[in-house]
Amino acid sequence: MTSRLRGKAAIVGVGTAGLGEAPGFNAMDIQALAVHEALEDAGLKLSDVDGLFTANMSHTFPAISTIEYLGLKPRWIDGTNTGGSSFVADTLSATMALEAGLCDVALICYGATLRSDAGRMTPAAEQPTYEIPHKPRYPMTAYAMAAATHMARFGTTREQLAEVAVAARAWARMNPEAFERDPLTIEDVLSSRMVMEPLSLRDCCLLTDGAGAVVMTRADRARDLPNKPVYFLGGGIASYNRAVSEMPDLTTTAARDSGARAFAMAGLKPEDMNVLQLYDAFTINVILFLEDLGFCPKGEGGAFVSGGRIAPGGALPVNTNGGGLSFCHPGMYGVFTLIEATRQLRGTAGERQITNAETALCHGNGITLSHQATAIFGTEAAL
Repeated sequence: MTSRLRGKAAIVGVGTAGLGEAPGFNAMDIQALAVHEALEDAGLKLSDVDGLFTANMSHTFPAISTIEYLGLKPRWIDGTNTGGSSFVADTLSATMALEAGLCDVALICYGATLRSDAGRMTPAAEQPTYEIPHKPRYPMTAYAMAAATHMARFGTTREQLAEVAVAARAWARMNPEAFERDPLTIEDVLSSRMVMEPLSLRDCCLLTDGAGAVVMTRADRARDLPNKPVYFLGGGIASYNRAVSEMPDLTTTAARDSGARAFAMAGLKPEDMNVLQLYDAFTINVILFLEDLGFCPKGEGGAFVSGGRIAPGGALPVNTNGGGLSFCHPGMYGVFTLIEATRQLRGTAGERQITNAETALCHGNGITLSHQATAIFGTEAAL
């Protein structure tokens, strides 16, 4: 049944705004700027938007607030908030709404000014009841637990974690929009300030401002718009816990299931992917997701990323914009995986462009390994 969605919708416009630091603007301001850029990219107008998919950390009712700010009158609204995975999951929801005729132009958007507002990560108001007495430092404690368990069980090393950060920085150095572009070595990562053992400062994502927007429409209309469509081929979501302490296994995430569902819908396998955009809030994320999505066996992620395999020139391009570790991370990063995948499949990624990229996998992670969303996209050649 779900395979009927394969190729039925496409990304036709993307936009960003306020990347890094956006002093003098609030979250809605830079989100609106990103929306206008995405619509211009798509050759559409704000009045064409009749489907809205959004979430954020600054508004109790982000969808309704966005509607009011932009002056929209949508026929379909989805404000589901699963953390940073929301926007990757939204591509599946948007495709369903478009195919069902519930809307004709779907807008997925996000904006935040965390760096300008406070200069620090603001914890969610709702925290796991049974973890709070232990005074965790969210979100670092959760990911440090996963990293420490992976190291103890499989022999993963801090040097292997550092490979992820170094690869991300190498990609970021080819991206003029990236917030961090200075050289970074494995030794730099290992010697940086310990934040939550075994994760050092450079194992952790950035804290920036930033907004992103994606416009989707049905495939038949997408072919008539100005830019090369990037077709939705498959998607999947999975979530089995809110608190990290409730995970049955700290080294296996629900990406195992969200990825399997996305590949099944797309009729593709991991080896068919030309480029990956993985939510890298921490270096351990990339290792966990490479394993759970089927790119290497469980426990072998550390060895898999070693030797520059996921860096420029490596066998598997991962996070070609620099990811949350070096490009930007305004609290919820998922929308930027979609934007970079689109640019890669359009062939407009500049110096970091992957030659002949026809397929891309985007993976979003929500809260503390609590929700996983996978989406696969392709060019017309991949249909």
